[in-house]
Amino acid sequence: MEKNIEKTLDEVIHSLFPRKNNEATIGCILVDRAGLCLGVKGNASSDSAGIIAAIADQVAKLEVASTCPIVTIQNDNRKCLIQRQGPVVGAIYKHVAN
Repeated sequence: MEKNIEKTLDEVIHSLFPRKNNEATIGCILVDRAGLCLGVKGNASSDSAGIIAAIADQVAKLEVASTCPIVTIQNDNRKCLIQRQGPVVGAIYKHVAN
């Protein structure tokens, strides 16, 4: 299973999300429902696993009609996209050029 997670993280970083609109994928993390880190790649930290799971849980309460809402958090140069798919929550970090 660990090899499947590593392969998925590599695909996210390198091929699934090519550079688009001056945004480059710089990191990703997968966490379980309890907020435990399943895998991390690139410019992302396993320290954020718990908060990523908590954000996904809270947005599910706000968007009851949506099966898989996506949360976007952005600052001046970075964007984080968070989405739950079944028991796994994924977060993708992108560099945003000015």
